[in-house]
Amino acid sequence: MSSIIKVNTVQDTDGNNIINENANNVTIGASGDTIKIPSGATLDIVSGATLANNGTATGFASIDWQSSIVTAATLTAVAGRGYWIDTSSNACTITLPGSASVGDQIIFTDYARNWATNAVTLNQNSLKFQGSTTPNPVYNTNGQSVDIVYSGTTKGWIPNSDDDVTFETPQPVLTEYLVVAGGGSGGRESGGGGAAGGLLTNYGGTKISLTAGQTYTVTVGGGGAAVTSDIKGNNGNNSVLSGSGITTVTAIGGGGGGNRADDAGNGGSGGGGGSKSGGGAAGSGTSGQGNDGGNGINAAPQHGGGGGGGAGAAGGNGTSSAGGNGGAGSSNSITGSAVTYAGGGGGSTDQTNGAAGSGGAGGGGEGAFSSDPGDGTDGLGGGGGGVDTSSSTGAGGDGVVILRLPTSAYSGTSSGSPTVTTDGTDTIIKFTSSGSYTA
Repeated sequence: MSSIIKVNTVQDTDGNNIINENANNVTIGASGDTIKIPSGATLDIVSGATLANNGTATGFASIDWQSSIVTAATLTAVAGRGYWIDTSSNACTITLPGSASVGDQIIFTDYARNWATNAVTLNQNSLKFQGSTTPNPVYNTNGQSVDIVYSGTTKGWIPNSDDDVTFETPQPVLTEYLVVAGGGSGGRESGGGGAAGGLLTNYGGTKISLTAGQTYTVTVGGGGAAVTSDIKGNNGNNSVLSGSGITTVTAIGGGGGGNRADDAGNGGSGGGGGSKSGGGAAGSGTSGQGNDGGNGINAAPQHGGGGGGGAGAAGGNGTSSAGGNGGAGSSNSITGSAVTYAGGGGGSTDQTNGAAGSGGAGGGGEGAFSSDPGDGTDGLGGGGGGVDTSSSTGAGGDGVVILRLPTSAYSGTSSGSPTVTTDGTDTIIKFTSSGSYTA
C-alpha cells in the first residue's frame, strides 16, 4: 500500500524553500544553494524528457580524454573518447565501433609527431567512412589530429577536422583499355610484310581499378622504321600502360618482314617470311596478342613474300605468282564506334606481272614489286608492306592506347595531349603519343 503526501512547498528550519511547486513548475533549492547528487548515484533523464540549460554548464566533458598514451599496434576505440596515439615504434590500426549513433564522436591525436613515419589506419568495422566502406582511411601527417563524428548510415563517420581535409576513402575508377603496339616494317628483296603490333584489351570484360590521385604512365610504341637496303624489316615498339595497383599491360611490337637472306621477326604478330631459298620462315605471334606471319616461297616462275600476321588472323603464304596478304586486324568499339586495329602488311612479288599482297584490314600496308609499298597506319598499329626492289619498304604504323572510364570519375588531368571524347556516360581518352593520366 503506497502513501501520498501532498504539499506545495517544503522549507528548511530557516524558512527557506527547498522544494516549491507553482503552476506545474517545480523549483529545487533557493538562490545560492548547491544541489548535489551523492557519489554513486545516477541522475536518469528518462526517454521523452528534456534537460534544458538556460544558464552556464560546467564540468560536462563531451570527450573523455584517456590518460594513458597508446603505443600498441592495435586499439579498439570507444565513442566519446579522445586518444593520444604514439607511433614512434610502430604503426597503429584503430578499430572503430561496430555500431554507432548519430553524434558519436572520437578524436585521435599524433602524440609524438610520428604519423608520417608510422601511419594510423582506421578499420571501419563495417560502418561507412565519408560515405564508403572501403578503403580504410590512412592518416600519415605528422602532428595530425583526427576528430570524427558519426552522421548516420548514409555517410557514416565524417572527419569534423583532420588538419588536411583529405578525402580518405577514394573510390577505384573502373576502367577499360585498348593497348596496341607499333607495327613492324616490311622486308626488302622479295620481302615479307611487316606484322601488326600486339593488341590487348579488356573492353567488354573485367575492368581494371585505377586509384584516384594516382598517375598512370602511357607509352605508345612507334612503328618499325622502313628499310632502304636489302635486309629484313624492323620490329615495332611495345606499347605499355602501367601504374600503381594495376598489372602492367604490355603489347609487343610487331615483327619485321623477312627477305631472301633473313627470316622474319617475331613479335605481337609475326612478320611475313621472305622468299629465300627453300621458303622464308615467318615470324611467330604472341598468344593473346596476335598471329603468325605467312611463309614466303622461292619457286618458279616468281617468288612471293608472306603476309605479316594481324591481330585477327595469320598472314597469308606467298605463292609462285603472288605475295601473301596481310592478316586481318581486330575490330573494337571502345571509342563508341567499331574500328579495326592491327592489320598485317602484304608480302611482295619479284615479277612485274606478279600480284603483291594486300594489307590486312586494320592499317596493314600493301606489298609491292618495284614501287613504294604501303606504310602501316599510325594509330592502328598496322604492319608495313614488303617490297622486292624500291627505295624503301613500308614503315610500320604507330600504336595507340585508349582508356574508357565513367565521366563522373574523369579527373581531366593528363599529359601527352590525348584526344578526349565522350560516349554516353563514359569518357574516352585516346593516346597516339606517350603521356600519362592521373585518375
